[in-house]
This record gives sequence, C-alpha cells and structure tokens, in this order.
Amino acid sequence: MSAPLYNKDILRLAANIPHHKRLPDAQASVEKRSPTCGSRVTADVRMEDGRLADMGLDVKACALGQASAALMAAQAIGLTAGELAEARDRLTAYLAGESDELDFWPGLAVLAPARDYPARHASIRLGFEAIAEAARMADA
Repeated sequence: MSAPLYNKDILRLAANIPHHKRLPDAQASVEKRSPTCGSRVTADVRMEDGRLADMGLDVKACALGQASAALMAAQAIGLTAGELAEARDRLTAYLAGESDELDFWPGLAVLAPARDYPARHASIRLGFEAIAEAARMADA
C-alpha cells in the first residue's frame, strides 16, 4: 500500500511557510498559477552579489503546494538563480518520472507519494517555479 497523499508532515509544513509575506522592496516579483486547480504562488525576491538575499511569498494553494513552497522557502536564501533553476528542473523531472532523485532538496521526500497524482504536480512545482523565475529576473 502506498503512503497517504496528505499526512501530518504535509499539513505541518503547509501551516508553517517561511517568508510568508510580500516584500515591499522586491527587485522582482513573479506569480505562477496552476491551470489545473487554480493554486497560485507569488514570489518576491531581492538578490545581493548574485545570491538570494531575501524573499517573500504569497501562497494560495492546496496543502501539497503549500508544503512544497514551505520546503523551498526554508532552503532558498543564499542560493544563486542558477541553483534555484536547477532545483526547479530536478523537481519537475522527478514528478514526471524522469528521475528518482529527491535528495537534491532537504525534505522533499515527504512529497514522494504525490508523484502518482499528476493533477497535483503543477501545484507542487509553483513555489520552485516562481522563486527561480523571480531570482533570474532580479539577477539579470
């Protein structure tokens, strides 16, 4: 039997998203929306010396999307736009079944059961997509 899609770890992450406020002085802001479920993540960023210095998130998503955004936000500060894009791409590859690796980002294993639910993938990717794109824009 597979692990439950929603569990106490997912719900705990969803309830405790780091940087869960908009940045008033962002260098770039990006909103990503899932056409499948309507989930939305807006990411604001400030970069310094080519690294993410500060971020703010507005997350309106299902528990899986919130949990994914929480995991991303907990580790993103200090990374480059390239590192954030790589994490986005690796998460996308994992969800698509093109990779079995989840150890590239701390905590992502909690989302492993969602791999079998393609309708949830877009929501799970939103936080990673928004922060990677905002960091790229601010770094440009």
